[in-house]
Amino acid sequence: MGSRVPPQRAFGLPLVCTLGLVTVGLLDSVRQNPTLLWSFLGAGATLFAWNAVLFGSALRKGRTLTLEIVLRKQHYLQACAQGSVLLYWGWHWRQVYDSAALIAAQLAFAYAFDMLLSWSRRDTYTLGFGPFPVIFSINLFLWFKPDWFYLQFLMVALGFAAKELIRWDKEGRRAHIFNPSSFPLAVFSLALILTGTSDMTWGKDIANTQFYPPHIYVMLFLIGLPGQFFFGVTSMTMSAVVTTYLFGLAYFAATGTYFFFDSYIPIAVFLGMHLLFTDPSTSPRTELGRIMFGALYGLSTIILYEVLGRANMPTFYDKLLQVPLLNLSINLIDRAARSKALRAFDPASLGRSLAPRQRHLAYMSIWAIVFAVMSAAQGVGDSHPGQWLPFWRQACAQERPDACSYFGDLQSSFCDRGSGWACNELGILQVGRAADRAGALESIQRGCELGFLPACLNATRVTTSPGTLESAPPTLGDYPIVLRGSKGPITERAPSALSALACHEGWPDTCGPVARAGGQ
Repeated sequence: MGSRVPPQRAFGLPLVCTLGLVTVGLLDSVRQNPTLLWSFLGAGATLFAWNAVLFGSALRKGRTLTLEIVLRKQHYLQACAQGSVLLYWGWHWRQVYDSAALIAAQLAFAYAFDMLLSWSRRDTYTLGFGPFPVIFSINLFLWFKPDWFYLQFLMVALGFAAKELIRWDKEGRRAHIFNPSSFPLAVFSLALILTGTSDMTWGKDIANTQFYPPHIYVMLFLIGLPGQFFFGVTSMTMSAVVTTYLFGLAYFAATGTYFFFDSYIPIAVFLGMHLLFTDPSTSPRTELGRIMFGALYGLSTIILYEVLGRANMPTFYDKLLQVPLLNLSINLIDRAARSKALRAFDPASLGRSLAPRQRHLAYMSIWAIVFAVMSAAQGVGDSHPGQWLPFWRQACAQERPDACSYFGDLQSSFCDRGSGWACNELGILQVGRAADRAGALESIQRGCELGFLPACLNATRVTTSPGTLESAPPTLGDYPIVLRGSKGPITERAPSALSALACHEGWPDTCGPVARAGGQ
């Protein structure tokens, strides 16, 4: 529905949103950081000035503006799915909840910016839930730390500007080319990579902590189902997941190690396969095209992860950089899917007698079976062997590709967290693999300072004797650190529970009562 309103009423809406933005800026959590406060004040002042200039122009020209209220299902369903992820993830990583006011401020900014941009170009604005999935999606993958938060507002502005200004003819109608969240994510990711300033963001923490909630893969699978039913995007998600998983299986068969180290499909990538690149407005129209689109997303993620890793750049951008290029390719993909060479492979031809929703259910049923099989095979889930140290210790001993390097990284991380055993083991690895006696001495002395007795003996040996350094099992004091894997911190401290967890993860000599008693 739509209503025609005079400028003085119409421009009250972006003014209210701007006031909401400034109000959030007055919270203690914002005012305590002067840079963050100025980010809010600068964004608010820009919107106020734009509102005033546009309001004055509309009065002089006698414009009558139209406000249409359209509640599109794809917007509120997507927002509900993304909001559920934020709530569940935030329960296990409190930084999300601490940033709730900042997310609300971005929403207020997005509504005001979108209204002002639309009325700057035409007399009609469509009010709905559109900004919600854009803001939620951006914040699921990247947000700037307080000292650089003004860049967050610029990222939001770029997304809405691209949606409004960068358009093409798609099947006889004008439509935006780029997903309004993935486009700014890709542009800012590229800028951060080129300038080496990724530490300005929470990007790495976001990618790591999204695995903290238990059963997060199942949760993402379930919340993706409503959108798959109504909009037919199952084939994109399924083909992306299956492509990446099959590559992971082939890589493991060839090397004996895991390509993504602690998973077949990292949780942030799995999230992107459900809630980032699957926007039906910026994806192919044909079913075969959507399968190709998903497969290309999976393959491009693999390539980007390898390229970024080899270049010593942050790998968490692997699911963000390629989406705009994929958006640009959808017409080409659809033409290829409709070609004589590929038409016979279009799965839509098998279900032409079915109604669209029936076809969606058929694809969802196949996807449910595939996901169940992958879960049973530990292709997705909380218990992937690659997240635990014993696998990499054995892989390093067997000289598997990249195993010793990753094993050393794990030991270094555990040493930094306070495990004397890990510091000692890191020193032994440094002497044996890298012939780095200076680095080894530093690690071993750190282990001694943390109270691991074999490290104290090794501290003398590493400087005075070329003999073998002493290794010993972790103590129960080390277990809460070295058993953690890729999940959140281990809060359990009971010896029996820690020993049982060590046994489950494959630590040598931890599965019998004698081993448990010795560990105490």
